[in-house]
Amino acid sequence: MHTVERLIVIVLFEGVDLLDVTGPPEVFSLARRETEDAAGYHVVLAAETTAPTVTAAGVRILPDVTFDELANRSIDTLVVPGAVEVDGHRRVHALVDPAVVERVGQLAPRTRRVTSVCVGAHILAASGLLDGKRATTHWSTAQQLAADHPAIEVDSDPIFIREGNVWTGAGISACLDLSLALIAEDLGEAVALRVARQLVMYLKRPGGQSQFSVPLEQVAATRRIEVLRHYILRHITEPLTVAHLADHAHVSERQLTRIFKNELGTTPHAYIESVRVERARNQLEATDATLERIATACGFGTVDTLVRAFRRRLDTTPTDYRRRFRTSSAEH
Repeated sequence: MHTVERLIVIVLFEGVDLLDVTGPPEVFSLARRETEDAAGYHVVLAAETTAPTVTAAGVRILPDVTFDELANRSIDTLVVPGAVEVDGHRRVHALVDPAVVERVGQLAPRTRRVTSVCVGAHILAASGLLDGKRATTHWSTAQQLAADHPAIEVDSDPIFIREGNVWTGAGISACLDLSLALIAEDLGEAVALRVARQLVMYLKRPGGQSQFSVPLEQVAATRRIEVLRHYILRHITEPLTVAHLADHAHVSERQLTRIFKNELGTTPHAYIESVRVERARNQLEATDATLERIATACGFGTVDTLVRAFRRRLDTTPTDYRRRFRTSSAEH
């Protein structure tokens, strides 16, 4: 069987996220194994020089080639990983090195398809490759991407998005889902499914490829909102009306709503629901409790309310979520 070489180039730079770099090669390697090398994937790590690159995890990686050495080569898939920094308030910011942006801009025209992993989307955005397109990134930097690049339609929910020959992926581990999708495009669903089985993964996650994240870690600037958040956690099974919370905080209902909007960017009701969904997710993953018990323990009251919240927040049902993400066989 004639094998067509598919050159996969993964961009390296200082401070890059380690799993962004190591995840895709593992998936492509399994595709080669499952097809007895007929997949033709040849993965190389490219950097400015061949000196070791220090990742965000502190692990050093040795590049295979320099960017200049790729100048005259046709690339099948360009994989652009990301890097972040966390400030003193635990806020996550995507890092974009202009030199890396320039190199990606040089390589992209000679590439059949360009992909980003996690916050690597910010590098594609800075190179202009996402202008006028819909794109995703890790939910923690989605607002930054939208603010920095108004020409991009940012959707933080999907695990990956394809727009023509440009693919963007979400959270770090979603690089595996994205790689499986690329294999499915190249070699068909059957091969991708065999690789997914080797990875002990589902070929397609439920919920419209949702990232399944409820961002509860917004940083509050005032002690009052932190007190309210802790109060909500301690009394999650109770009704928790806006009037009740306002009374606890010694403010009017209108002022309470304004505080939540300014501090957390959401309403009290939406925040409470997100906390309840997050707690329900944890119980679905780690226990065998019935939906009735989970609905009660998380303050939903009824299973119908629990189901509606899951559909609204995660675009799936509690039953489907548990089927795919349960991690324990703990007793009731």
